[in-house]
Amino acid sequence: MTEPVDPATTETMEPVPPPVSVVSTLIHVIFSRPATIVAVAIIVAFIFLAVFAPWIAPYDPVQQSILATNLSPTADHLVGTDQFGRDVLSRLIYGSRNSLIFGLVSPVLAAFFGTILGVTAGYFGGIPDRLISRVIDLLLAFPELLLAILIAAALGGGFWNIVAVLTVAFIPGFARVARATTLAVKQEPYVEAAVAVGLRTPMIIFRHVIPNIAAPIVVLITLWVASAIRLEASLSFLGMGTQAPNPSWGNIIRDGLNNLFGSPWPIVGAGLLITLIVLSFNLVGDALRDALDPDTSK
Repeated sequence: MTEPVDPATTETMEPVPPPVSVVSTLIHVIFSRPATIVAVAIIVAFIFLAVFAPWIAPYDPVQQSILATNLSPTADHLVGTDQFGRDVLSRLIYGSRNSLIFGLVSPVLAAFFGTILGVTAGYFGGIPDRLISRVIDLLLAFPELLLAILIAAALGGGFWNIVAVLTVAFIPGFARVARATTLAVKQEPYVEAAVAVGLRTPMIIFRHVIPNIAAPIVVLITLWVASAIRLEASLSFLGMGTQAPNPSWGNIIRDGLNNLFGSPWPIVGAGLLITLIVLSFNLVGDALRDALDPDTSK
């Protein structure tokens, strides 16, 4: 025999809305803002240029011509030429490849190693926490650019050396965020329940801890892609990054400074591209933070 239902109770009950997926939340947050839509379009165009540079660039980026030095923008050279007669547009397009590679590979590697260190320190505590925290504090004592310059001066140029430089420069930030969020997550009831039922520590970490600290790590990756692009350009400008004659936005600006009054177009073009892509990644990172951070998404 069924029990009677109180009419007052049924009137006050409200339907529970279905859970909103993370993907739909991201799409809503990103595409609900005109500025973020423009930023996403710029990033997509940037990736397209980097991937298809050999087919898009009108000239060989290292081809020199003494008859075409310091030309202003024309129909043949849309952004002019530099002091060696190289097409500036082609060099900018090829330079986007280095920025894309360093901008994506270094933060992802730093997130991987930094998350491992941070989770280890935050979950186990004790001696591992003290050792890792002291190393991270030592690295954080140096600004990212200064730390990158010190490591680059020791290792020298080269692709993998620059990747290693940027990765080491970003690891402390990821490790600190991972440690702080792990300290909070390991106090949650579901983690304590997993420990109580006897689940192995690796399973607890990979099934319960890492998925619940992934949101701030993803946001940090997005924000630090822009920082990686900026740092790579800075190192190349100082002669410690991508080496000539290979084009990079940083060494394009450096070469342009030597011929500022002859042809300002390399500095204008590379500076504008760096500004646009860094601003675009920062806007997307802010949107991801608003979508994934429960405090700002309410």
